[in-house]
Amino acid sequence: MKDEALSSLYTPALVVDLDKVKRNVQNMTERYEKLGVRLRPHMKTHKTLECADIMTGGTRRCIVVSTLAEASFYADHGFDDILYAYPLPFDKVEHCAALSERLDLFQVLLDHPDALEELKKRPLKDGRQWHVWLKLDCGNGRAGVLYSDPGTLKLALAIAKADGVELTGVYAHCGNTYKCKGVEQIQVVAQETTDLTLQFMEKLKDAGVTCKSSIGSTPSCSHPVKDMDQLSEVHPGNYVFYDVQQSLIGSCSLEDVAVKVLTRVISHAPHRNQLLVDCGWMGLSLDGAGTLPTGYAVIEGHTDLKLVSMTQEHGRMEPISGPLDYSKYPLGTMLTLIPYHRCILCTTCTLRAIWWGSGSQHEGEPYP
Repeated sequence: MKDEALSSLYTPALVVDLDKVKRNVQNMTERYEKLGVRLRPHMKTHKTLECADIMTGGTRRCIVVSTLAEASFYADHGFDDILYAYPLPFDKVEHCAALSERLDLFQVLLDHPDALEELKKRPLKDGRQWHVWLKLDCGNGRAGVLYSDPGTLKLALAIAKADGVELTGVYAHCGNTYKCKGVEQIQVVAQETTDLTLQFMEKLKDAGVTCKSSIGSTPSCSHPVKDMDQLSEVHPGNYVFYDVQQSLIGSCSLEDVAVKVLTRVISHAPHRNQLLVDCGWMGLSLDGAGTLPTGYAVIEGHTDLKLVSMTQEHGRMEPISGPLDYSKYPLGTMLTLIPYHRCILCTTCTLRAIWWGSGSQHEGEPYP
């Protein structure tokens, strides 16, 4: 019945294995319950109410988002205690203020003194305070103030002392785990990020300031080190689905990946020794740059095929070696792609996701 229903779908279609989603979430939740650390799941991987409810255990509290569109979407559906984990954009201060005045707890993040000045220029109504996390760069090299820079402690203390502002926490993303191969390398990065964050927390404590600490990335949170039990929170997100990239890093096995993209053969191109399928980068993304042995995705059950290139709506597949046997792939043949990186798998496919679990099927639509 499941295969029959899937075969009736328009493609490209994103399909979600709900049982795997629940298992991935349960494993991560139990891991941090044992450590005594609060789990603040990131929503950017899925952007759906269904997964958000599963990840928060139905509480609709304590989440991370990366855009204000996500923040507003979840606030409109009864979520609270939302952390907007993105360096404060000056053109969006008023939007952040509206959410801060509307919700019990809306939190922003900054990594520059000028951002603090922008918040001070916009005091919140009814005596409310801005809840601010300081973004710390512990080696990831993306956003954040460098952990070792003397100005970083100065900025943290300025936030703590500012009128109408509370230093809620220190936030570090160990995205450098995405360069790792295997658990040992992941844990080296997790240990370093944890150590540097905790050392900074000691500096704050010595200066008379206490606040929360949080680090995160799916690889580091999938294989935590013991000292992470000294943190207040962790903030992974991709673990809800996982993907091929996470399996290569060592965060999970390929069997843990809960999302796939269905596509159909729409044409034959014997002059190129290729198949044409109806999934391009609009439905799969170009992330991974085609570096897998099978190109831009793993093609389930067809290790001899490679997704070699994509345009907006088309994908081109060819055999890894030798001539293509077109009799195996008549027009209309459905193929299953396991995505390289789920977080940016978007647009066409995610407009209508099909959820599977325990023999049931339903459709869910992410925020617009």
